[in-house]
Amino acid sequence: MGIWLLNTFGTLALACLLAGGAVCVGVLGTLLLRRALPQAADGRYNDMVGVVLGMYAAIYGIILAFVVVAEWEGLNDAETNVAVEASQTAEVLRDASAFPPDQERRVTEAVDAYVHAIVEKQWPMMREGRPDPGATNPQVVRLYEVFQEYEPRTEAQKVYYEQSVSTLGEIASARRTRLADSQQSLPVLLNVLVYGGALVMLPLTFLYGIKSLRAQLMFVVSVAGLIGVSLLLCLTLDHPFSGDLSVSPAPFKEGVLAQFWP
Repeated sequence: MGIWLLNTFGTLALACLLAGGAVCVGVLGTLLLRRALPQAADGRYNDMVGVVLGMYAAIYGIILAFVVVAEWEGLNDAETNVAVEASQTAEVLRDASAFPPDQERRVTEAVDAYVHAIVEKQWPMMREGRPDPGATNPQVVRLYEVFQEYEPRTEAQKVYYEQSVSTLGEIASARRTRLADSQQSLPVLLNVLVYGGALVMLPLTFLYGIKSLRAQLMFVVSVAGLIGVSLLLCLTLDHPFSGDLSVSPAPFKEGVLAQFWP
């Protein structure tokens, strides 16, 4: 559901949907409560509600902070890993210049196929949260076969050959990490705490009575808007390869790898 929302609506639309929805619920709930329980507007229950609201807000704020920080670090790690994988792929291509022309051509063709498979086949699937580990397997296998079929002769070729084979292992590791990152999401318990906590905290603001309807609406709307934006942030960061703010495949189109793209 979260991935569908991120891929279907832009960030601004989602902000209007979540924050605007929370604000509408807050306004409607406040008006209904004041009509059904007029004495609450006089602040009769403020001593009790204020304590509960303060404690709950502190606990919920800590949970949100923990989730946002963890997800932000996950997003940064995913971006870094993609950049590393692209850099290592480019390094294999640069090292191939030390090989004979035929071997260099085979390496170039294998890297070309690998890069296109990642951007054109793997990335759309990761965006949908369903990466197929086999989507680039033929290209990965071909990369290894190109080096297994080659026998270096000179000392320089042997050095670059060993370095390239070592880099291939690092590329495979980065690829596995990328696939794992594309499927990461919050544990069910944390989802319950984040979204369920919002459903509990917002109604608590209705009970905090303020004689002025305008002042109470301002209070409720500000809290509801903050909750809505916080939920949007959690949703966006929870899926690093989906939505407008997703990790980009641009590193596979830059530098030496740019030659494979028109």
